[in-house]
Amino acid sequence: MNFETFNLSPNIMAGVRALGYTTPTPIQAKAIPPTMEGRDVIGLAQTGTGKTAAFVLPILHRLTQGPKGRVRALILSPTRELAEQTCETFDELGRNTGLRSIAIYGGVSMEQQIRRLRSGCDIAVACPGRLLDHLWKGNVDLSELEVLVIDEVDRMFDMGFLPDVRSVLKCILKPRQTLLFSATMPKDIRRLVDEILHNPVTVQIGHIAPAASVSHALYPVKQHLKTGLLMEVLYRTETESVLIFTRTKHRAERVAEQLKRAGFKTASLQGNLSQPRRQAALDGFRTGEFKILVATDIAARGIDISRISHVINYDMPESVDAYTHRIGRTGRVDKLGDALTLVTDEDQSMVRTLEHVLNTKLELRTIEGFDYNAAAPENGRGRSPSRFQPRPAQRPRISGSNRGRTPRYAGHAARV
Repeated sequence: MNFETFNLSPNIMAGVRALGYTTPTPIQAKAIPPTMEGRDVIGLAQTGTGKTAAFVLPILHRLTQGPKGRVRALILSPTRELAEQTCETFDELGRNTGLRSIAIYGGVSMEQQIRRLRSGCDIAVACPGRLLDHLWKGNVDLSELEVLVIDEVDRMFDMGFLPDVRSVLKCILKPRQTLLFSATMPKDIRRLVDEILHNPVTVQIGHIAPAASVSHALYPVKQHLKTGLLMEVLYRTETESVLIFTRTKHRAERVAEQLKRAGFKTASLQGNLSQPRRQAALDGFRTGEFKILVATDIAARGIDISRISHVINYDMPESVDAYTHRIGRTGRVDKLGDALTLVTDEDQSMVRTLEHVLNTKLELRTIEGFDYNAAAPENGRGRSPSRFQPRPAQRPRISGSNRGRTPRYAGHAARV
């Protein structure tokens, strides 16, 4: 199968070819036909499977036929980063269509968004809270809406956005096609599906588990030694771009600062940053100015950068779903990736749960020469970063519990 199979308009196919798309991913192959037929669709797929284009292409095809300058398609996104990237996908694939899109999210001036809306837009990609602000002020007219997409709906649920989503739905009075995409389907989301979708087609790609293109390994360590061990892993591992996840905003900022002082090109991404600083961090990570991005889970769904070779969990996530969303930033589409997790004794229950879901024993790695018995400093803030200075790359000396296969570097992990 290739993209010509879908009979997309020539202007859209020009955008497809310009981006180098040749063969549809499984979610695209299964979701695009019923979407183009006008059916409501539930798309269940892991992150990194190409699902954004699975709804962008049919929407562009539909909107090329009809009047322009009114909001006829609305995509609800959980984060500003995802909204921006979805809007960019519309712009890139629809570059020859004359259709205009806008990303609507908080943290920036409403006035600029109002001017863009008044100048005429066909597609709005919006975070629910800021969209409601515009709706209540009469800045957005949804009377001509034809297609509604609720993207990453499980993430919407995790972030407490479902009440805002329901408020947005009350502002849409005319019948429309509804597409819903999610990695998981909890009960609350199933109830929403039953309320708003009409006779939907369900498309599921694989099981709701981490992608098979990602390998997994665990680094046991005491809490106060995490930053020191993280730096040793970075020194000894051949990487491209690295995304590091922490559990809290403060920890993301602190770890990023420690890595910068040690000579790593690092930025942080967390909720306390202003929108310009968040965008600068993302842009720098995307262009390679920063090789490492330390983030909270707010970034787990909003970053689509193919050269992310490693995701490192500085803190173990609280659920398998959160783990899946985090590591979905690497091993995307046709690339391999590595998920490395620093684990303490308190994480053992989650480790057992992950091993059950992955149906494999996760490799435990140790680093030769690292002092795992170093005492915690009196201030309780972990090793002093001043002890870690930039140094030439070393040949990896990482020992693993599974030695039967040829790894990409000395300590290897099960790829499931």
